[in-house]
Amino acid sequence: MSVSPFQSEASSSRYIVIEGPIGVGKTSLARKLAESLSAELVLEEVYENPFLERYYRDGQSAALPAQMFFLFARARQIEDLRQGDMFASVRVSDYLFAKDRLFAELTLRPEELSLYAQVAETLNVEAPVPDLVIYLQSSVDALMERIARRGIAFERSIDRRYLEKVTDAYARFFHAYNDGPLLIVNASQIDPINNTADYEQLYRQIERTTGGRHFFNPVAAALA
Repeated sequence: MSVSPFQSEASSSRYIVIEGPIGVGKTSLARKLAESLSAELVLEEVYENPFLERYYRDGQSAALPAQMFFLFARARQIEDLRQGDMFASVRVSDYLFAKDRLFAELTLRPEELSLYAQVAETLNVEAPVPDLVIYLQSSVDALMERIARRGIAFERSIDRRYLEKVTDAYARFFHAYNDGPLLIVNASQIDPINNTADYEQLYRQIERTTGGRHFFNPVAAALA
């Protein structure tokens, strides 16, 4: 595999973010991409959230504490990232800080959202803008299948309606995203973690993506 432009010693630090709805495989891809690039890995503290299981099980009653935990955890990670080794060649993360607001608007009642907004404003997080965001799109059917297959106990409470709302929110968010280079990947029918050909095809596309908005359908590309 060739040396990626993200590894160039002449360039400044690079920050790559992989995003997408639950079950799409963003954390697994972040791990694999970080390994390929010898990069520092920045992972969201999902399973450390003590309120998440209750949120998936009971819904609204646990939405605010679950969201506040994520806000504080993400803010701390972003601050550590900003104060960390500025000479690290590449950092790969499985979340974009701006998606914290996305989920707050999706899950919180109006009065809870108002409180969240006040706390977020007080924290005043200055998140770095990624040099590349990789947005993994997927059908709800594929997400449901992957969530069931990985067998995490509390994720069994996730229903289809919730996933539909999440995927719609992501689609709206990235339709309007213009902060930097964006690679939108149709991930419904590929397995870049367990299929070497899928991963290498995606990796080559990542190497080529240096600016603007790009759409990548791996299945169509393979047939071209």
